[in-house]
Amino acid sequence: MSSTVVDAPAGARSAHRRRTLVRGLPLLPAIVLLLAFLAGPIAYCVYYAFTDMQLTGAAETHFVGAANFTKAFEDDRFYHAIWETLVFTVLSAIVGQNILGLVIAVLMRAASAVLRQIVGALVIAAWVVPEIVAGYLMYAFFRDEGTLNEILGFLHLPQQNWLYTLPILAVSLANVWRGTAFSMLVYGAALAEVPQELNEAAAMDGAGALQRFWHVTIPVIRRSIATNLMLITLQTLSVFGLIFAMTKGGPSNKSTTLPIYTYQTALQNYEIGYGTAMALVLLVIGALFSLVYLKALRPEAD
Repeated sequence: MSSTVVDAPAGARSAHRRRTLVRGLPLLPAIVLLLAFLAGPIAYCVYYAFTDMQLTGAAETHFVGAANFTKAFEDDRFYHAIWETLVFTVLSAIVGQNILGLVIAVLMRAASAVLRQIVGALVIAAWVVPEIVAGYLMYAFFRDEGTLNEILGFLHLPQQNWLYTLPILAVSLANVWRGTAFSMLVYGAALAEVPQELNEAAAMDGAGALQRFWHVTIPVIRRSIATNLMLITLQTLSVFGLIFAMTKGGPSNKSTTLPIYTYQTALQNYEIGYGTAMALVLLVIGALFSLVYLKALRPEAD
């Protein structure tokens, strides 16, 4: 009798493990694909970052330890690229796309159905345009003889070569134009979930529209704000085609973000190992941003 009592829990645990294994079998192909096409290449890149691999001029690849990372942190252009990356991310994602997307979402809730459809179609149209195409469109808009200067000239306002004098601002505005639709859709869905009773109660207490928005709406959609910021920040950190099409990182490296500098190092200067090391630094920067946003996503009780 005692042996049956002792063996029962062990048998139940074994049956539970078998059921868990059977339920997890449908996930096996996805896990294999992730390992093959995501984890595998990442592991290979980590290996390259610790070697002197080059595209040309070297018959063999040697392990060099942390030499590539040491070289990066002694490189003034590397620090400049990090700074330009942070400026571009803050201007175009954290400030531009995030705030503009929220403003459009709020205004669209008060607009008529026809106006909502028109604005939504225009904003989303910019989002679905391929990045390289958007880059060429924005190049045509900001160039010396482009659309923007034509408009300014018609209004008798000062003109300038925006891609030469303010390249990081030009590419940031271009990224805002292209990416705002995502934030608009996220905030549109979040605002639809705000209980109307909370706003009505705040209005009865004498709160104005701005007070209700700040003290009622923002706290309710806090998690959506953090989620949106995390996604658009990670996407913006890796933007390459838009900047490359507009400025190629110039002039004089004034718009050379870390993805652009990594491309120049790895595929133009043929230093694959060094370029991969810088790409890993970009990965770490993205991870740090994610940790900040994930902390903001924690429940209030934490």
